[in-house]
Amino acid sequence: MSTSRTPDAHGGEPRVSLELPVVLPEVDGHDDQCIERLVERLEGLRGITSAHLDGDDAAEPRLCLHYDPNLVALAQVERLAKDAGTELTRRYRHETLLITNMDCGDCAQSIEHVVRRMEGVLQVSVSYAAEKMRVEFDSESVSRGDVEARVASMGYEVRAEREAPETWLGRHAELARSIAAGIVLAVGFGLETAGFGSLIAIPIYAASYLLGGYDIARHGVKALVKGRFTIDLLMTVAAGGAAVLGEWAEGGLLLFLFSLGHALEEEAMDRARGAITALGDLSPKTARVRRDGRTSEVGVEELRRDDVVVVRAGERVPVDGTVTGGHSSVDESALTGESVPVEKGPRDAVYAGSVNGDGTLDVEVTRLAADSTLARVVALVSEAETQKSPTQMLVDRIAGFFVPATLVTVAVVWIAPPLLGWLPWSEAFLRSMAVLVSASPCALAIATPAAVLSGIARAANRGVLIKGGVHLENLGRLRAIAFDKTGTITKGSPEVTDLRPAAEETEDVLLATAAAVEQGSTHPLARAIVAAARAREIGLAEAEDVETIPGKGLRARLHGESVAVGTPTLLAEDGAGPIAAQIEAAERLEAEGKTVVFVRRGERLLGSIAVADRPRDNARQTLEDLRALGIAELVMLTGDNPRVAEAIAGEVGLKRFRAGLLPADKLTAVDELSDRLGDVGMLGDGVNDAPALARASVGIAMGAAGTDVALETADVALMADDLSVLPFAIGLGRRTRRVIAQNLVVALGVVAVLVPSSVLGIAGIGTAIVLHEGSTLAVVGNALRLLRYRS
Repeated sequence: MSTSRTPDAHGGEPRVSLELPVVLPEVDGHDDQCIERLVERLEGLRGITSAHLDGDDAAEPRLCLHYDPNLVALAQVERLAKDAGTELTRRYRHETLLITNMDCGDCAQSIEHVVRRMEGVLQVSVSYAAEKMRVEFDSESVSRGDVEARVASMGYEVRAEREAPETWLGRHAELARSIAAGIVLAVGFGLETAGFGSLIAIPIYAASYLLGGYDIARHGVKALVKGRFTIDLLMTVAAGGAAVLGEWAEGGLLLFLFSLGHALEEEAMDRARGAITALGDLSPKTARVRRDGRTSEVGVEELRRDDVVVVRAGERVPVDGTVTGGHSSVDESALTGESVPVEKGPRDAVYAGSVNGDGTLDVEVTRLAADSTLARVVALVSEAETQKSPTQMLVDRIAGFFVPATLVTVAVVWIAPPLLGWLPWSEAFLRSMAVLVSASPCALAIATPAAVLSGIARAANRGVLIKGGVHLENLGRLRAIAFDKTGTITKGSPEVTDLRPAAEETEDVLLATAAAVEQGSTHPLARAIVAAARAREIGLAEAEDVETIPGKGLRARLHGESVAVGTPTLLAEDGAGPIAAQIEAAERLEAEGKTVVFVRRGERLLGSIAVADRPRDNARQTLEDLRALGIAELVMLTGDNPRVAEAIAGEVGLKRFRAGLLPADKLTAVDELSDRLGDVGMLGDGVNDAPALARASVGIAMGAAGTDVALETADVALMADDLSVLPFAIGLGRRTRRVIAQNLVVALGVVAVLVPSSVLGIAGIGTAIVLHEGSTLAVVGNALRLLRYRS
């Protein structure tokens, strides 16, 4: 294992890339194809600079990865390997752990600092807003238990999953302690004001200190032992110093307001965390399975592929599967954001977490519970919570200078005035403590992650999976969007409209030949041709040596003869018979928006097949909504011919399109848009368009609910097959960027006003505490507004 550093894409400090040699075991004699498929998928993934095989032992190949750990998680690489038919070695592990008892963003940085120094830790990212830590490590050097022990030694609690305490006091313990501290402080202050002696007031103040400073002091001291200065420590020192000078009430007020502010902040952030946690609670824990003629209830983890699960009316579907019996309407809104239930019957796919309507369904299990679409979405969202946006990384670097600069300033304000005869020592100390409170970057630390967490939670609630703060921010920066045509601008469910056999050929022979070659393809046009053949009950032969010619079509062998299905260019290259008359007819069909493919068998032209894929009903309105959001340019990219592209573009109101593109040409088109306009989004199916999606500033896959590759490779996945969700996602990105900017202005503005005011004695320690905590609550409250965002 080795590490290297590559320049940050945003021009800041370089980010670390890791080289991980990974053993890939042989898989049933198909290991070469599986490994090649894995490498191909990894190379198209944003954040991976290179993926290649290393080592001379063919029986034990090694995969070497160079990647940005803030954009790509090892868990994602592991899932892609599984999809490709391989399995990665378990030496390099990844864990996402729940960490509680963090007081502010500074705590997250402290944990990162300490864990990152552990031998064998490859990458660690802690989100205070999400209360989660993602850690990747070499299991031969360090274990999960070692990491948990190190975090626990700092005074934080590590849990496998979030548990909701049964009592109010259990759920709000920190708030209860803070309120108690305030009450005890008020009693002590009242007794002191009433003239009771210090022997009575001080013990009461001390009790207030214990209640308000319990969590703060515990975390601050333990972080100091690990070599890290934190805001908690500075607040503890400030309160202790006030007590030494006899200003017990000032110190108690500091601890009370600081703990109260954090407790209220925690209550508010729980709303955003709860919105995401609710995703994981959608899938039932048990299922009603029918085996050997008997129906019994078992845990979903006990289900096997091909089991038949009975889903009654009103129940949630427990696993991904295919309906084998019954009809019902199914509400998939929790997963796709679609509010209208979808009718389901035999051979239709259903997903875990969706709600069955008024009928009973028999569902054959196609995926294990751990591999369901919902489980994958929950895993991806969990990873997204811990990935830092560019703004957050910049703020972290700034915050890294805050504490040292604050300590220097506090020392100067405390020592210099008394030495120069300007202030007595006690007054200088109180001013220095006010400066300490004023300069604490709590609001700055939470300003960005609170907004990102709320934005990702809101998006997930609408069926939009945004895989990290960097992609959420980039959505808000988009100036242009490129659309693939098939399945994006159009419905993606084309139908054969015209069969034009050549002289002395029949429609059935033409269709049977084309369908035999196309039956192994997943392209929408291929599915349309195969469906038309089956509708006529035409038997399909097995084609051999099928070869895909990108942008042109397919070649194969059928009954010993060469066959080609595709464009006139492909047939001309093969020396097919005269096709001039067919081309003239095809041009008329293409002017109507139909795609025409030609079929050759041997040296004979069998004829042409016209397929129509109509534009989506909401495509024109969606494009108008995008223009209203400020998207400067919308362009359609397609491998189809110019006449079809022009017809479709005209129907939906697109002024710009590029036709006849090969996959490489789409990359060039995206690059040209980026050079001219800046940030560019690319919308496609996430499978055939993966390279172009990876090249764009934001790659967006549509209709990703049933497509594992789309979920993994795209930066943003629209779970429903609904184009109208795109303006919502982009609008949310724009709103999130505005909220982040507002939060940073508030956080930095309060510091800019309070610090000089505290130095000059205009603002006392009480005022500093109120404004400091108020600014923290203000930025959290502002971020939570994103949970109510509507386009």
